[in-house]
Amino acid sequence: MIQAFGLTSNPRQELPPAVDDVSFEAPTGRVTALLGARASGKTTAVRLMLELQQGRGIAHFRGRPLHRIPHPSREVGVLLGEVQGHPSRTVRGQLRMLCAAAGVPVQRADEVLEVVGIVSLREQRLATLSRGMDRRLGLACALLADPHTLVLDGPADGLSAREGKWLHGILRAHASLGGTVFFTTDDAKEAARTADRVVTLEAGRIIADQGVADFSRTRLRPRVAVRSPHAARLGVLLAKEARATQRSVEVVNEDGNRLSVYGSNCADVGETAFRHSILVHQLADEVGDAGPAVSVPARARTEGVREAEPTVPQTAAADASSVADVSLPATESSEETAAPSAQAQAHTASAQDPPHSTSTFVPLPADADLGGASSLASAPAPVPLSDDSGPQTPRTPSTSAPAPPPAPLPPPITIHPAPSPLRPLRYEVRRATGIATGYLTAAAVLVASAIVAVLLARTGHTPQAHLLAAWPQELPLPPAALGAGLLGAFAFGDEFRHPALAADRGTVPRRLGLLCAKLVVAAAIAVSLAFLVVASDAVLLHLVYGEELTKVPADWLSTSASWLALVVGCAWAGVLAAGVFRSTTAGLAAVLAVPILVVPLVQKALEGPSVRTAAGLPARLRDLALVHWPFGAERFLAAGLRMIAQPVGGALMLSLTALLCAYLLTVLRPRAR
Repeated sequence: MIQAFGLTSNPRQELPPAVDDVSFEAPTGRVTALLGARASGKTTAVRLMLELQQGRGIAHFRGRPLHRIPHPSREVGVLLGEVQGHPSRTVRGQLRMLCAAAGVPVQRADEVLEVVGIVSLREQRLATLSRGMDRRLGLACALLADPHTLVLDGPADGLSAREGKWLHGILRAHASLGGTVFFTTDDAKEAARTADRVVTLEAGRIIADQGVADFSRTRLRPRVAVRSPHAARLGVLLAKEARATQRSVEVVNEDGNRLSVYGSNCADVGETAFRHSILVHQLADEVGDAGPAVSVPARARTEGVREAEPTVPQTAAADASSVADVSLPATESSEETAAPSAQAQAHTASAQDPPHSTSTFVPLPADADLGGASSLASAPAPVPLSDDSGPQTPRTPSTSAPAPPPAPLPPPITIHPAPSPLRPLRYEVRRATGIATGYLTAAAVLVASAIVAVLLARTGHTPQAHLLAAWPQELPLPPAALGAGLLGAFAFGDEFRHPALAADRGTVPRRLGLLCAKLVVAAAIAVSLAFLVVASDAVLLHLVYGEELTKVPADWLSTSASWLALVVGCAWAGVLAAGVFRSTTAGLAAVLAVPILVVPLVQKALEGPSVRTAAGLPARLRDLALVHWPFGAERFLAAGLRMIAQPVGGALMLSLTALLCAYLLTVLRPRAR
């Protein structure tokens, strides 16, 4: 069950808020539709419910706000716009990655693909999906964790009639199993066909909250569609006969040769055409949409200029003012008061215009006060109307009554970040291996390293360690380190650019668990890339120049440790910088800034004679330890310290420390607030 209380968006400069004091309920086991025209505030209301936008109010999902639910994706399935995912990722890869994020078995991805009917497209790239297939994939993402509640914003937008019917069947099936379904639409007919309850939103305010039967009676009304080459003449004759017989009939001339007749039937229209020898090409019963609500003064002006419409008796007009189960908001009149009741359908004219038509005809009581709308604006509570209460007029509160105390403001809505993946390491592995970017980057690094190594060996002035790493003195970093930094920058850069984790909750999370997973995966990729570069360069140099250039150096241990530390440090710098600045470019720039900016600063700080050195550190460490270091671990520690003592190592450590502190600051600041 969804309960929304006082959803109000923040004011927009000189404009009123897009959503103002919206409250409603979506019961369990039912389909609820939020109906409204474009720019009426439907999407804003949904974003306020899901805590994706700042404002005021609160929404409870089975009695708890979303930020109080430990695993929101298992409680609420969300579909907002297009699927958030990398365009190069496959449909199945996207769902498998989200399975790790939601903590559900990976087999669930294949199950929901069968439910939404796109098993044949599981290897299709997201960028190649059509609108209908993208909607199906979005629904699959919402159903992935088997949530109790579905919140869908315009799920049938852009779909064909067949696809829309299929989608509505899925929603109905989910509700029949005990779930809650809430969706937005701007099509009144779609809401009447699909929903059990319809909440009508206009200009950011709720103007009606009805069951589908009351909604269909007050909003959707029958009409007779007529096509004739003499449509104008037939319309005048129908209005004239209705006036003579004192029947309330409205005739709307739509597209030149098409009429929409309200308050009549096919038999009466056909007899009129036959008596006057008018050729008719089409005569059919249809169900029309009442369109948006019209204010009382606007309706009065509409009646004044329409001379061809008959005068309505006061009794019929009184019946038209009775509407079932409608509450009028405090600042605007309800559109359902403009619609006739079911008993007065044969006597009351109601406007039914297509999207391009704006005329509306609603009869008013003879003693109706056009200032009633202003009196409603001062009423402290909504005014209920019912079918069996007879004609009613808005009641103006007494001027001597004391003003009611102001209602307390609803609680503020704070944007909460998306939760970290429940299985972060598995999520990160699937994210990194699910697209071809990493493989292409690694292939480019291997090719560039091989070419550089061959060219350096030809000159004969490069040390063997730099030769195997393909690191010329003119370049600030070798290709392997640059490639590792770029792959590390992709780890967070793609996350912010294609936020798969933020599809239902705020921004991309920057939690320590997710950071550790990204650092581990980035380090593993960097080490693998470093070994591949050295191995491929050694094999190529052996084939081209012989065994002379591929001998194992004497200080291979410290050299290998320095080499691996360099590429891993570059990868981590890319991860941290991209996470802090939310950009792949910023991550790569941080990697390049180490040798270009930070190294000169470190060298300048270390200039001058050195009074003390770390000579003899392994022996002192051995003496300090109570037991001997296993496997000569003091040699590795000494190699690491010597690497840090170098300008590049010191600069890299300084950069990593600064980026890690900045990352922790960005993580802790929202928690402090």
